[in-house]
Amino acid sequence: MDVQKAKGFIKNNARAVERAEFACYFENGPAAAFIEALRPYQNPDGGFGHALEPDNWNPASSPVTTNDAIGRLFKAGALEEAGEMTAGMVRYLTSGSSFDQERQRWLFAIDSNKDHPHAAWWERKPEDIPNWNPSVSLAAFLVCMETPGPWRELVAEAFAGLGQSEEESGDSVKCFMLAWQLLKHYNIQGVIDFGQARDTIRAVLAGAICPDTAKYGVEYAPSPSWFFQGDSTFLFNGAAPLIQAERAALPKLQLEDGGFDITWQWYTPYPEFQQARDWWRPRVTLEKLLFFTAPPAPAT
Repeated sequence: MDVQKAKGFIKNNARAVERAEFACYFENGPAAAFIEALRPYQNPDGGFGHALEPDNWNPASSPVTTNDAIGRLFKAGALEEAGEMTAGMVRYLTSGSSFDQERQRWLFAIDSNKDHPHAAWWERKPEDIPNWNPSVSLAAFLVCMETPGPWRELVAEAFAGLGQSEEESGDSVKCFMLAWQLLKHYNIQGVIDFGQARDTIRAVLAGAICPDTAKYGVEYAPSPSWFFQGDSTFLFNGAAPLIQAERAALPKLQLEDGGFDITWQWYTPYPEFQQARDWWRPRVTLEKLLFFTAPPAPAT
């Protein structure tokens, strides 16, 4: 993989928010600049929208987009500095908006997504059985922010059931990873057993990552770079061959312009797909850079 070409692609093609995020990781960029770059995506209600995730152009606040902002701020080391922004997110998440009181889950997709360019998976289907994406990490965030409510119980319930379903989606597992990391960072005691929860996440990850390495970067299949971007906390025994296979594949997947491509279509008729793809590519490239330049240490 040509690291310099990948960095150049991000600098030349990314939106301001991804450029600021890149700077945090690779140029000792200030957290404040990343926070300011995120600000246009936050609504007055405190939630996030406005195509922060480029395959959903709904300007309205949604739980998943807010969760995306939380995760990116935390991983870039900017969450604790984003006081006003985090206060807004707490306000949105505790407002009851897009929260299913009966099921005690935030909605994955909201009704108004259908009114804006979007990928098919953002269309709300009332019959869907809610999983813990993004509820477990949103509840963990509220616990860390010392927010009154049933959030500790929700997190405990989520982790108690982790690994008991037939299949955990990659995005759901990432929410559990973020929840664990938030609770650990803020030293929240009495909600989960950190060692046991870490081991359960590792076991679930072992089943979630696609074992067919020929699909990495070619099909929408969970690969090691989805989960391991320098942090070895959840690295499981047996992951090394999969990691090595993806690292070996990256030079062949890198395009001439230095970037990496997405591996999905919208499956909806909106012509804005090409713009969404152009916005997504720098973010995907950043993920590949973090995976390639900071390989995780062996599992312990």
